[in-house]
Amino acid sequence: MKLKENETTEFKKSTSLIKEALISISAILNKHGKGTLYFGIRENGEPVKNTISTKTLREIAGSITSKIDPRIYPGITIERFDDVDVIKVEFEGNYVPYSAEGRYYIRVADEDQLMNSEQLASLFEKRKSLRWDTIINEKATIKDISSAKLKEFCKLASIKATDTRDTLESLGLFKNGKLLNAALTLFSKNPFKFFSNLKLMCSVFATTSTSNILDQKEFEGDLFYLIREAEKYILKNIHIGMELNGLYRKDLPEINSEAIREVVINAFLHRDYFDPDFVSVNIFKDRIEIRNPGTLFGGLSINDIVTRNISRRRNELIADILSRAHFVERKGRGIALIKEKEPEAKFEEIGGLFIATLKRSNYKISEELVERLVDGLVENQIRIIKLIFQNPRISKRELHEVIGISTTAIDKNIEKLKNSGILKRIGPAKGGKWEIIPK
Repeated sequence: MKLKENETTEFKKSTSLIKEALISISAILNKHGKGTLYFGIRENGEPVKNTISTKTLREIAGSITSKIDPRIYPGITIERFDDVDVIKVEFEGNYVPYSAEGRYYIRVADEDQLMNSEQLASLFEKRKSLRWDTIINEKATIKDISSAKLKEFCKLASIKATDTRDTLESLGLFKNGKLLNAALTLFSKNPFKFFSNLKLMCSVFATTSTSNILDQKEFEGDLFYLIREAEKYILKNIHIGMELNGLYRKDLPEINSEAIREVVINAFLHRDYFDPDFVSVNIFKDRIEIRNPGTLFGGLSINDIVTRNISRRRNELIADILSRAHFVERKGRGIALIKEKEPEAKFEEIGGLFIATLKRSNYKISEELVERLVDGLVENQIRIIKLIFQNPRISKRELHEVIGISTTAIDKNIEKLKNSGILKRIGPAKGGKWEIIPK
């Protein structure tokens, strides 16, 4: 059967026409959201012999991902057509409008035309109202949903688990006989099959830069799994102190665990899922950075979320499900909780990424350094420094109980340690922490 060009199919006789191919891809995306382009077929449908190598395929992929904006990741394969190898490029994207090298095109029959200002404005308005999590996924069926994951969620949310389809419909995840992206993101047997950006990259670095990696792990899965793995990885790779309450021991990480959890959840909740990039956790000697693709949603600024506690959710449906499972704080409360628990938390927008930074308490502090710092101090001051090293969030009352001296004496010794430049307080008396100053 002879192939024909149409509104969703385009032919290019060779890969030397990559610039024209990019224009066709953007035009088809802007009109239909998906299409197919062949390299090695003439306009009349006849195949042309071309030399095809792995390098050729890489160069095509590189051109498409770097010069189509927003970025897309096409499927590129070699197919046999009338005993001739041709290159098949399949692509799709819902985040219109797409540009090719900065210019916007629209498909009309089998031709690509530059958009006029009215067409372009209309597509940008469409982008504003488009919510990724509410888009119907045409590739998925109810068989792609894990009933076990759905039942676990129902248990967390304290709702009755019924038939899979009925449960999904009641949660707003199944419409017109089709699954929404949110359903697959949360409950698919294999989410990565549908979304290559449902991934988490975790790294530990030896210093304050990325020059020396000590450990790196990659995780793929649903949002509940990725959130849990991110939390576990952070807690595994930071210092854990302890607090004794009678006969019981309580582990106390150097960064507040509630703040860690909130930052991690926010990264997955507010990220831009149209962006093919993924969430990353980077653990440095002095800080932790959690990065997610997508800047603040709804025109908000860093100042709006930090000082005015204003929140706009990019993925409202996902947020609702996470809230039902008690993963999410009430709306607008998340940033305030992080700043309350970690006053030095910092938020930035850089290169299309949102970056949350949590400072590590014990940066440059080791047991050997503590031993050097306490040289020349009196016994109670030494005990205070060593207890703070074990638990930067220890209270004056707890110091009094462990050391066995009065709270007044604790105050005097802490004041002397502050004046000597060894100790400082970060944040309020309740919810803040101590920091030992290395010399």
